[in-house]
Amino acid sequence: MKYDLKRISLALLFPFLLVGTAWAAEHVGSAGQGEVSMTHRMMILALQLGAILFVAKLSSLLFVKMKMPGVLGEIAGGILVGPFLLGALPLPSLPYGLFPAAVGFPISPELYGFCSVAAIVLLFDAGLETDVGLFMRYSVVGGMVGIGGVIVSFLLGDFTAVWFSQLLFETPLTFFSPAALFLGVMSTATSVGITARLLSERGKIDSPEGVTIMAGAVIDDVLGIILLAVTMGVISASRATGTIDWGHIGLISAKAIGIWLVATVVGLVASHKISLLLKHFRDRRTIAIMALGLALILAGLFEEAGLAMIIGAYVMGLSLSRTDICHLIREKLEPISAFLVPIFFVVMGMLVDVHLITSPKVLAFGGLYTLIAIFSKVAGCSLPALAYGFNVRGALRVGVGMLPRGEVALIVAGIGLSAGVVGPEVFGVGVLMTLATTVIAPPVLLALLKGDAPALRNPAPASTEEPMRFSFPSEDAVEILTSKIIDAFEDDGFFVHALDRSVGIFQMRKDDSSVTMRRDVMDIVFDCKDPDRTFVHTVVLEVISDLRRMAAELAKPIEQSAITGGKNQGSRSSTVSLSLASHLDAAVLNPHLSFRTKPEIIKELVALAEKSGLISDVDEAVAAVMAREATGSTGMQYGVALPHGKTTAVEQIVCAIGLIPEGVDFDSLDGEPSRIFVMVLSPKDVTGPHIRFLATIGQTLTDQGRASLLACCSADEMYAFLASSGHQRGSWGAKTVR
Repeated sequence: MKYDLKRISLALLFPFLLVGTAWAAEHVGSAGQGEVSMTHRMMILALQLGAILFVAKLSSLLFVKMKMPGVLGEIAGGILVGPFLLGALPLPSLPYGLFPAAVGFPISPELYGFCSVAAIVLLFDAGLETDVGLFMRYSVVGGMVGIGGVIVSFLLGDFTAVWFSQLLFETPLTFFSPAALFLGVMSTATSVGITARLLSERGKIDSPEGVTIMAGAVIDDVLGIILLAVTMGVISASRATGTIDWGHIGLISAKAIGIWLVATVVGLVASHKISLLLKHFRDRRTIAIMALGLALILAGLFEEAGLAMIIGAYVMGLSLSRTDICHLIREKLEPISAFLVPIFFVVMGMLVDVHLITSPKVLAFGGLYTLIAIFSKVAGCSLPALAYGFNVRGALRVGVGMLPRGEVALIVAGIGLSAGVVGPEVFGVGVLMTLATTVIAPPVLLALLKGDAPALRNPAPASTEEPMRFSFPSEDAVEILTSKIIDAFEDDGFFVHALDRSVGIFQMRKDDSSVTMRRDVMDIVFDCKDPDRTFVHTVVLEVISDLRRMAAELAKPIEQSAITGGKNQGSRSSTVSLSLASHLDAAVLNPHLSFRTKPEIIKELVALAEKSGLISDVDEAVAAVMAREATGSTGMQYGVALPHGKTTAVEQIVCAIGLIPEGVDFDSLDGEPSRIFVMVLSPKDVTGPHIRFLATIGQTLTDQGRASLLACCSADEMYAFLASSGHQRGSWGAKTVR
């Protein structure tokens, strides 16, 4: 898409022109002069948010046009319209400007509140997008990356203040001087939000380097907060008594680490129960909103416990990332994220005082401090990554990914300034370093992420398991089948997420099952674990069978009355158990069927199933099974036949099983005689349990399972085997592991 730079630049001024032309006839008062009504403050907030959204989008488009990350445009837009530049220009009804500097802080509490919520949403989404398996796999290297970055950055940051103190402070400092300690703590910060957004945009958030950065950033934040607590404790103790209570400081550190570790472990262990709780709300939007509510609550609890809110949000996202609803939550929260996250980055830009950071002594000292801060973070994080299996390129990706200081460093600097521990010149140095690292890191990281070069010296071998590929005669057929297959998965309780709808890539998740489906011209390809292959195969065969039956019905002449009339029957929701034992008893099992042809065997099985007392019309049931056979034989492989059908003659799944040990011809897929016959009747309007039950049978009748069943001499022996085989499932042709 092409953008007119001149129009975009002019459009940046639109919000301010809008405020001027929208000035009400009556004067509503001036900010900073006495009490201001709540209504007036909310009016100002509405104008500010509207202007920020315009600035965020337009400045992002401008930077994208200049081949730079959009997030940098949002930060630059914030600097431009913030209280230190255009935001302070007087307007007709706002003599102090649209973004006047608040007392003691550059922005209003209301706007900073939006910014805080946006940071929570950003880190919650980053946690949801993190692959827990990879996170655990790289937690050790991530921990070492975080520790290395903090230690090296803190020491070099502090010693920079000691070495060059005359340049900025005109007096020598010691290692434990308040200004030196705060410059060390500021140097340790990592703004994971900026890196997370870049990694997400490039599809690298769940890569080895992406997960290592996220794990390292969490460790970095925890250690940074501990260091901040220690620093404040050291300064407070030295001011009061001249001594340092290291025991008390140790307790603060242990508390912070303990809370983080316990919350993470409990969240991961309880993730399934949290998911079940959220699913009780049923409506998908409600599930997503409730999940965000949990993230906000945990974020608040972390802040109350002395840790950062963003850590709590990330822990909740990480916990839910291993559930089948994680993609649903991300998808439904996308509009909220699209609204809040740009506000976050624009507001971060507003905190930058450009006048302060352009003074000669701040520029001189800040330049040296910034160079050392860049070196210390990249070296401190890259070297541990290099030692733990990353190659040079991968280690640099990790180091540069940890480089942006962003809001974390600004918050630390603001705490020191508001507490009177450091002066405005130290705050200015911190802002300069923050701005430089935030501007430098994204383009360098994007350059390192280009191409498909691996990040590890010895990348994990690709899975040797072949994908399941189904070929069809046309692209139209693939399009129709894709939609029907998705419906079938959703009927069985799977949550379907479109990873890339334009090229047809979907992920289906239910509990521990995860299936990825993609269209490949005239093929549909599935990637899944071995236990799910039988279910996938059954889904595809059943969808094809349904479409064939539908095509046969449509080929018949249709009367006009049949189109305009008819009774609308909604689909029944299903809570049917999929245990074989719950659908069987000895009365519907026969180890020696009498007949030897397909129609006769089907009739005999239906008659056997009638003994369950659940079939209302035997003839209708037989007709349903024979209609299914007409669309394609249900003779499977390895001597198993699965004659089945959907019929109004039953209201729940009904099953009958018979054996012919010597085997008969049942038009099987492999051309071999069929010996085991499992007949299943399902309600007409239920899809999911029908397919799941057929797949359960396939998983039960493994190589050893078939042999055990054929060795049964009575119905009671058959039932005893089937009732006890639920925990011994595999897939077609596999050997049961006992």
